[in-house]
Amino acid sequence: MSAVAVPRPTLGAALAPVDRALGRVTMYRLVLLLLAALALVALAYAAAGTLPYAPGDMVASAAVALGVAYGANRLVAPLFRVRPHAESALITGLLLFFLFWPSAKSGDLLDLGLAALLATLSKYLLAWRGRHLLNPAAAGAAIVGVTQLGATVWWVGGKELLPFVLVAAVVVLYRTRRLAVGATFVVVAGAIVTVRLVDGGQGVGDALTTALQSYPIVFLAGFMLSEPLTLPPRRVQALLVAALVGVLFAVPWHVGGVTSTPELALVLGNVLAFAFARRTGVRLRFVERRPLGPSTAEYVFAVDRPVRFAAGQYTELALPHGRADRRGVRRVFTIASAPGDGRTVAFGVRESPAGGRGSSFKRTLSGLEPGAVVAATTVAGDFVLPRDPAVPLLLVAGGIGITPFVSQLREAGAGEGVARDVVLVVGLTPGEGVPYRDVLARSGARVVLVGPDAPGDLPAGWTHVDAPLLAEDVLRRAVPDAADRAAYVSGPPAMVDAVRGALRRIGVRRVRTDHFAGY
Repeated sequence: MSAVAVPRPTLGAALAPVDRALGRVTMYRLVLLLLAALALVALAYAAAGTLPYAPGDMVASAAVALGVAYGANRLVAPLFRVRPHAESALITGLLLFFLFWPSAKSGDLLDLGLAALLATLSKYLLAWRGRHLLNPAAAGAAIVGVTQLGATVWWVGGKELLPFVLVAAVVVLYRTRRLAVGATFVVVAGAIVTVRLVDGGQGVGDALTTALQSYPIVFLAGFMLSEPLTLPPRRVQALLVAALVGVLFAVPWHVGGVTSTPELALVLGNVLAFAFARRTGVRLRFVERRPLGPSTAEYVFAVDRPVRFAAGQYTELALPHGRADRRGVRRVFTIASAPGDGRTVAFGVRESPAGGRGSSFKRTLSGLEPGAVVAATTVAGDFVLPRDPAVPLLLVAGGIGITPFVSQLREAGAGEGVARDVVLVVGLTPGEGVPYRDVLARSGARVVLVGPDAPGDLPAGWTHVDAPLLAEDVLRRAVPDAADRAAYVSGPPAMVDAVRGALRRIGVRRVRTDHFAGY
């Protein structure tokens, strides 16, 4: 995809190095590294006497939580014909390590090991067509608590670890673009806890400090509420779930012999999220690969039953393969086909450069033979066009970021949508050409190509701007009525952030963005 810059410093430009650094690892790897770092900080604090736990007890608890979660996953996964996901298992073990009291006593370790075992089993038994019903760590802890076999203490919520937890949680939420979801939970839970403490006699400042330093609000928001397989598919739904979990977390309640706990609050939120979710797990049968350019291609799959989605949404593909690298066996792709096509589903994919190794996932995908079966789950996303077809649109794409727009234009061309006033600006990578050229030509949209290489034989209504970047002055000249349009920007995070800032400065009030964070 083409690089993007703007003439004046922006927050997006400042964060571009952060996006590039975080983009080098998968979300599973990032979460695992952050949790491991928190565990090491906690162990160092315990050794220094800052935390009231014996280092030996912490080591024993960590060993049991990690060992049981990893070992159980290795044993159970083959029974369900699933390749064990080591990083997911280790994340579950570390989460439980922070939830149960550090102890080397056999009874406490038995409770922790049981929670790890139940958490692992929940990934396979409490699942629907490849989607988790419950956060595994919360499920394991909740079952142990409800059956009174043990109890959580969430010792990670103490003030000593709060600065480290806060930084790590922000990193996770920023990478997944779920800062609003996490903030909603923190605000709701924090406000209610603060009001309760003030009602109990504390001052407002002390109450707020206690809420943040003595309750695991930030940890739950960053590392458990944000778990992608247990969130609903739409942003508004996710915010609603976050608010509900915040209320259930902060307001004491009991039903029969069951008393409220943080893990139960999250589990109930997971149930609501599952009710929102499109409970579809689909087997995709590979049909063909259609080249779009030197390093881009469209992969077409036949479906056993129609996939329900809105143009602009994405799905997750699971492609188990031997010797998977750190990028893992799952990848999120925006759907390029039109929603009305019930026979096939297509994905636009940026492939590795010729001669490059690329990820093991991409190599396996490019080597698929016709008839090979791939699993797809978790149709989600809010990058959809306004319902009112009278709203004029400005669509800005960087490279293969054009994929959601292709789905939307294909929908209109198939007669499923209503003709719209659309300007599409595409940032071109040198030598790559125009992905989906024929689809764009048939769509009737006014297309502006931005790049140093002028494509030959442009269709009627298309223009080319000889510029290496999608900069503010380029957008201003190419789309003089941009301020009157609703803008949609799709591409890598650095490009999206920079273009969004440029559009704001030329007067565009409504900018919706899509990016490729991955998990």
